[in-house]
Amino acid sequence: MSASISKPKAAPKISGERMYQAILSPLVTEKATGLSEQGQYVFRVALDASKPEIKQAVEGLFGVSVVAVNTLVMKGKSKRFKGRPGQRSDWKKAVVRLAEGQSIDLTTGLS
Repeated sequence: MSASISKPKAAPKISGERMYQAILSPLVTEKATGLSEQGQYVFRVALDASKPEIKQAVEGLFGVSVVAVNTLVMKGKSKRFKGRPGQRSDWKKAVVRLAEGQSIDLTTGLS
């Protein structure tokens, strides 16, 4: 009996509109700027965006090749608004590692 080797499934292509919905904005913090020197970029992404979607969106919007995507959900803090207790919204952050020698210029924006 021969064992059949299956190829990994290719993620379905996402539309240009979904690319813009998945990637909300780049995060520009001291830590994120330090990561960009190592070829890693941090983005604020939609809560329902998956890692394959984020990878395709970054590759499609910026024209780079992505090696890895790590995501984490930032839980909203409990804060007081005008003396009343409230809750900030949860949001999702993605750390995208690019192939060696590639970079994204976040100052130019998207066209």
